Amino acid sequence: MPKTITEQNLRLLIDTLVKEGTRVVGPRAAGTMTLYEPLATGEELHLGELPRRSAKEAFFPLCETILTYEKDKEGVKVSDIDPARFPETVLIGARPCDVAAAPVLDAVFSWDFKDEFFLERRRKTTIIGLACTKADDACFCTAVGLSPSDTKGSDLFLTPLKDGGYRCDVVTEKGEALLSAHAGLFADGTGEPLPLAEPTLGKLDLEKIRNWLDSHFEDPLWEEIAQRCAGCGACAFLCPACHCFDIVDEGGEQKGARRKSWDACGFGKFTGHASGHNPRDVQPQRYRNRIMHKFKYYHDKFGQRLCTGCGRCIRACPVGIDIAAVLEEINNK
Repeated sequence: MPKTITEQNLRLLIDTLVKEGTRVVGPRAAGTMTLYEPLATGEELHLGELPRRSAKEAFFPLCETILTYEKDKEGVKVSDIDPARFPETVLIGARPCDVAAAPVLDAVFSWDFKDEFFLERRRKTTIIGLACTKADDACFCTAVGLSPSDTKGSDLFLTPLKDGGYRCDVVTEKGEALLSAHAGLFADGTGEPLPLAEPTLGKLDLEKIRNWLDSHFEDPLWEEIAQRCAGCGACAFLCPACHCFDIVDEGGEQKGARRKSWDACGFGKFTGHASGHNPRDVQPQRYRNRIMHKFKYYHDKFGQRLCTGCGRCIRACPVGIDIAAVLEEINNK
């Protein structure tokens, strides 16, 4: 049976989890923006708008240390970072377009190489999703097969109610465990939900788009779009599903660290070889790869698409490139 939780008890749940030693991440006001950040108290939860950056940072940090090294008289000591020390985490108030990206990322990080850093954080993270009741003209989750109430990737799912508070639906065993551990904060019932958001762009024929991409590796469209693309990487860094990263050694002879940090296929040096050759040395090839990867290559490999329709890339693009409009143009060809 569905449960309900009041606004007050939702914030009390955060306070309780923090006191128990759980890392709680959720939307938080940060200056003029809202960001997914660790919460110290329930009062910091800010559910009014879609956070500027995606929720993937909860289990795929912008930069993380893999190992450190230090040289002394005895030689060089290398210290690995132990993923087992990552904290138990609850990601709360994450929108469906963010949450749906988590199982999409699972595929690539558990493919031919098991990325224990990502997978351990995912294993230790319980996700409480939140239905969307408003959308702007950049939102297009329904166009890529999702919805403002999609529970994909969530463990618990909250739906805002007209009389206040939220309906809470259990989606997975992890969600059931969290609810059972704090059962006193929830009540039986359903309540009348608020109307859901209605993105303006209707459902696209994603298979038709994939087939078009399969036969249009060379097409004037890529040159046309890339004439505007600045290659800044904002689209990739804000995207819930983009996952390219680089590994670099930082420091000197005496000590330093090996770190993994985000990268983007739109950057000019992303595919640079040690030989000096770059197979994607001009922007049309790089933008083509972005669309191909999201709507063809990843689907060919894993049966999923690398886009959840959050619209962040549209809002942030400094030159006004609209990926939804690109997809709609391909869809109408």
